[in-house]
Amino acid sequence: MVRRRGRDIQGILLFDKPAGVTSNAALQEVKHLFYAQKAGHTGSLDPIATGLLPICFGDATRISSFLLDADKRYEVTCRLGAATATGDAEGEVIETRAVPPLKPARVRAKLQSDFIGLITQIPPMYSALKHKGQRLYVLARQGVEVEREPREVTIHSMELTGLDQTELKFKVHCSKGTYIRVLAEDIGAALGTRAHVTALRRTAVAPFDTPHMHTLAALRELKQTDTQALDRLLLPADAALDGYPRIQLSTEMVFYMRRGQPVQVPKAPTDGWVRLYIADEFTGMGEVQDDGKIAPRRLFGAKRAGKTKSGGGKGA
Repeated sequence: MVRRRGRDIQGILLFDKPAGVTSNAALQEVKHLFYAQKAGHTGSLDPIATGLLPICFGDATRISSFLLDADKRYEVTCRLGAATATGDAEGEVIETRAVPPLKPARVRAKLQSDFIGLITQIPPMYSALKHKGQRLYVLARQGVEVEREPREVTIHSMELTGLDQTELKFKVHCSKGTYIRVLAEDIGAALGTRAHVTALRRTAVAPFDTPHMHTLAALRELKQTDTQALDRLLLPADAALDGYPRIQLSTEMVFYMRRGQPVQVPKAPTDGWVRLYIADEFTGMGEVQDDGKIAPRRLFGAKRAGKTKSGGGKGA
């Protein structure tokens, strides 16, 4: 049997991704700093973007999809009057258009009337979506453009935070799958001009609405002074799942669940996902079936989530 290198670490790090690096490059450096066996992030940020990139270690990677599907919050800065190939400052300018006189009251009204609620977006060519097995951004770099199916996303709220004749700033609370670059382009068009993103910061991934994030510089410093302090930064895996009902299991129920069998749990919810516990130990996620039984879906190992032990493209 091949022994995996690194420490068997469990938990979630609320990482503050710096600008100028890909999400995967940031993940690999954090994984190296923790000397972790297994780690994964929960949804890419564009290289230009900064902010919250939750990184899951060990068994916590099994619940990363719940963070990927969660609502997000961003702070956005847009340049008015120009569109770029990528929708952000990394791309070449492909069109310019004069910026009409803009007043804050009119812009706020336009944001509320045109962009709050369920809206439709066409995914950008510079994205990680696939067409016939190829990433769209690969095709885009080859000068190929293909038809993309519109997608529905939800904009819960928007707040105008800055405006002049060249720049617009706003905060947005949105559903999963929202392309902020497309949102900026559509706002520019609605205001009678063009626009692209020049700065983007993700400030929240539900349920982490006011998170304390850890920068790469701070992690590097801790690595030099106190390796164990790095481990103390990790949150338990179930910290990401506060919105789901908690179900207490007996030892017998866990026995059957670990063999893939649904179990009947008294007074359980009648549908949806649930958090599973034995005593105070989080053991994973289950889903209520039509017959009322809870089926195992994302079960953890025997170790306690959040503890550690020693061992051997384009997004928003």
